[in-house]
Amino acid sequence: MGKPTGFMDYKREVSKAAQPKDRIKDFNEFHEHLPQEKQQMQGARCMECGVPFCQAGMNICGMTSGCPLHNLVPEWNDLVYTGNWKQAYNRLKKTNSFPEFTSRVCPALCEAACTCGLNGEPVATKENEYAIIENAYAEGYAAAKPPKVRTGKRVAVVGSGPAGLAVADQLNKRGHSVTVYERSDRIGGLLMYGIPNMKLEKKIVERKVKIMEEEGVIFLTGTDVGKDVKAEALLKEYHKVVLACGASNPRDIQAAGRDAKGIYFAVDFLKANTKSLLDSRLEDGKYVNARDKNVVIIGGGDTGNDCVGTVIRHGCKSVTQIEMMPKAPDTRAENNPWPEWPKVCKTDYGQEEAIAVFGHDPRIYESTVKEFVKDKNGSLKAVKTVKLAWEKEEATGRMVRKEVEGSEQTLPAEIVLIAAGFLGTQKYVSDAFKVELDGRTNVKTAAGAYETTAKNVFVAGDMHRGQSLVVWAIREGREAARAVDESLMGYSNLMVQ
Repeated sequence: MGKPTGFMDYKREVSKAAQPKDRIKDFNEFHEHLPQEKQQMQGARCMECGVPFCQAGMNICGMTSGCPLHNLVPEWNDLVYTGNWKQAYNRLKKTNSFPEFTSRVCPALCEAACTCGLNGEPVATKENEYAIIENAYAEGYAAAKPPKVRTGKRVAVVGSGPAGLAVADQLNKRGHSVTVYERSDRIGGLLMYGIPNMKLEKKIVERKVKIMEEEGVIFLTGTDVGKDVKAEALLKEYHKVVLACGASNPRDIQAAGRDAKGIYFAVDFLKANTKSLLDSRLEDGKYVNARDKNVVIIGGGDTGNDCVGTVIRHGCKSVTQIEMMPKAPDTRAENNPWPEWPKVCKTDYGQEEAIAVFGHDPRIYESTVKEFVKDKNGSLKAVKTVKLAWEKEEATGRMVRKEVEGSEQTLPAEIVLIAAGFLGTQKYVSDAFKVELDGRTNVKTAAGAYETTAKNVFVAGDMHRGQSLVVWAIREGREAARAVDESLMGYSNLMVQ
C-alpha cells in the first residue's frame, strides 16, 4: 500500500501544536494541520508490510494492539496517497462511525502497532484519518443520507455518548426508528462534557448530531430514564431498549478530612466548566474557578491531564498531579516489545503547559493522599501526601503498595480534583431495568454478547465493559446494534468490522 519506498523517502510529519503559552489563552483546539499535498506524502509512508498489525485490534499481554474497529488502515492510507479522497472516506466509514471524534481524541493504537514503528517512526495514520473526514465535510461527502426504507421497528437508546450514538447511527441506517434519551441538556455524553473543548470542540459533536437528526434519529435531552421516564414505559413503547449510560460512578478517595470544602470529582469539574463555557463563555460563574488557587489533582490518566490543562487556562497559582504508579520508562523496555502497546511515559498537552507556565512537570509519582487538611471554617487548605513503595507479598506473590515511613509532605491546596477513574453502572438505572450486574458492577451479558438478563434490553459501551476508550465505545455500539438488528429481523447486514 502507498508508495513502496515511501517510508524511506518521506519523514513522518504531523500537525503543529500552538505554543503552550499561546494556547492556554482560550479553550479552542490548537493544532494546525498539514495541507493536502503534504498529507498525501504521509499516506505514501504506509508500507507493504504484509501483516497490517495497525488494523488487528488484538489482545497482547492484556493490552490492545492495533485498532479495535479494525479500520482498513492500509487501504485508506493508499487512497490518501493517490488523492482518492472520496473513496478513502467510503473505506473509513465502513468500520468507523465517527472518525471526526477518533481523529481528535483516540490515543492512536493503530500507530503504536505500525510496522514502520519497529525501526523508525510510524505512519501518521491518525492525521490521515483527520484529513479524510474533514475533507469529506468540506466536499459534502459526509452529508446526511437518510435510509430509503423503514422497517417499522422502534428502538430506544439510553445515553448519547460514543456507544449510544454508534448504536443509534447503525440501527437508523438499517431503517429502524431510533430515539436517543439523554439526561443532560446537550447530546454527546462523554464527548460533550467529559472531554474538554481544547481536545474536542463541541461544534464538532453538534455537527455530527445535526446530520444524524437529518437522517431521522430523534434526540430527547433533559430526560433521565429511570427517574423522569419509567423503564416499563420504554419497554412498552419500543421493541428493544439499549442501555449506553457509561461507567458513571467516580472512584472516591477515602482519607482523613474528605469532607473538606473544595474537593470535587474531576468529571463534575470538567462538566461544569464546559457547560459554563458553552452557555456564557464562563461569564455565568457556574463552575469551579481555579484562578489564583493551588490545585492538587489525584490521578495520572487522561482525565487528570485534562484537569491540568483546564486549571492552567483558569490561571491557577500552582498545580500538582499525584500518581500512585511509578514513572514509566521514556523508551520501550525490553519486556515490552513491538507490537505491544508501548508502556512509556507520555507527557500530554496539560503537562506540557504546566512545564511552560511553572517550569516543572506537575506529576508526583508513587504517592498517595494521607490527609486533606481543613482550616477553621472547614475549607481545604492543604493536602498531606506520602510516598509509596511496591513490594512483593510472600503469600500471594502479588505486588502491594506500602507507605514509606517519614516520606510525608504537605502541599498547599484550596482545590482538589479527584480523577481516579470510574466504577460501573449507576444503580438506579440497573434497578429500573432489572438487569443483573457482574462482579465489577458492569451490566452482565454472556461472553461476547450484548443482550442483558432482562428481556428486550441490550447494553453497550462502558456500562458493559467498564471504563475504556472512545474507540472501544464505538466498537461496542456497532456490535450491540448488530445484535439488536438480528434480534429484530432474524438476520443482520450491518457491518461491524
